[in-house]
Amino acid sequence: MTDSSHENVPSRQRMRFPGISSRAYEHPADRSALVALRKLSGFDTVFKALSGLLPERSLRLLFLSDSVRVSDAQFAHLNDMLRDACYILDLKKVPPMYVTQDPKPNAMCIGIDEPIIVVTTGLVELLDEEEMRAVVGHEVGHALSGHAVYRTILLFLTGLAVKVAWIPLGNVAIMAIVTALREWFRKSELSADRAGLLVGQDLQASTRGLMKIAGGNHLHEMNVDAFLAQADEYEKGGDLRDSVLKILNVLPRSHPFTTVRAAELKKWSETRDYQRVMDGHYPRRDEDKDTSVTDSFRESASHYADTVRTSKDPLMKLVGDIAGGAGDLGGKLRDRFTGGSGAAGGSAGKGDAPAGDATGGSEGTWRRPDPEEGPGTGS
Repeated sequence: MTDSSHENVPSRQRMRFPGISSRAYEHPADRSALVALRKLSGFDTVFKALSGLLPERSLRLLFLSDSVRVSDAQFAHLNDMLRDACYILDLKKVPPMYVTQDPKPNAMCIGIDEPIIVVTTGLVELLDEEEMRAVVGHEVGHALSGHAVYRTILLFLTGLAVKVAWIPLGNVAIMAIVTALREWFRKSELSADRAGLLVGQDLQASTRGLMKIAGGNHLHEMNVDAFLAQADEYEKGGDLRDSVLKILNVLPRSHPFTTVRAAELKKWSETRDYQRVMDGHYPRRDEDKDTSVTDSFRESASHYADTVRTSKDPLMKLVGDIAGGAGDLGGKLRDRFTGGSGAAGGSAGKGDAPAGDATGGSEGTWRRPDPEEGPGTGS
């Protein structure tokens, strides 16, 4: 190593990816959702206004004064992981990292001009070394992808929406942008999970970390295969009413569900794209300027088409049938809403109407839902 900023990295040999572009690990839905977000009416205006108003200096001073900055002298093992992650993903400037007192397992990458990584004591105490390495890689992936600025805006607007809730239409406009930001951020978590796998290069550790977020530090009581089986059951189970409830449940969240994230990561680890990256064949940053927007849209469209085609979710299957020109759609709609067949099916639940994105996408990356992010109701 010639870069002095990456001294004291752990001795275990891991593949390094010089000059890697974030395009190598970005989920197609992440890119398409971000493009859609930028096209949202009023987003550019809000973004430009907030970029100069957000209290970034205040945030930095807050963490500096009331958290512990990771260094060779404090949380040295986390400092090693951070340097290692930046070395593997070839992030030239190592972002500051802070540990803050909070029993909730959580991590985030925020900042407008420069990213800051924050992890909670709850997360540090919950995960072992290899699990934590995947988390640090996840947050460095956010930094490399430039996600921090949008995450910071989301945090600010979420708080602002509460303060202006009494203003007629004011909250509606802000919540439209907050909803779009959340939709993008759920997809961006899938990208960052992939970055975490590239850094840790241990799928079992990445999966265990997600499993602990879901079930706590009771690893002897849990099983990775059974945990992944939950994701399969979640996707294919129920009828159209359950599909609608899944959408309503995920809409208030900033993260996809943990089982879904684990399954998505395992699926990517088995693809040719992942193997090519591990073999050293991946997009470089110096090629980013030549990237075609049309190609990105085409890739995203292909991803969504494959998702609809291969999904086991009842709603996605119905969408696939409609796209394929399947007959007797009225009967199919009735049967899938009621779980029955033919005349035996009952009527659809009142008030259940499809909304939002049917893909169940994963602050920072690793946390339980906040109380205000409770499940949506299907009334």
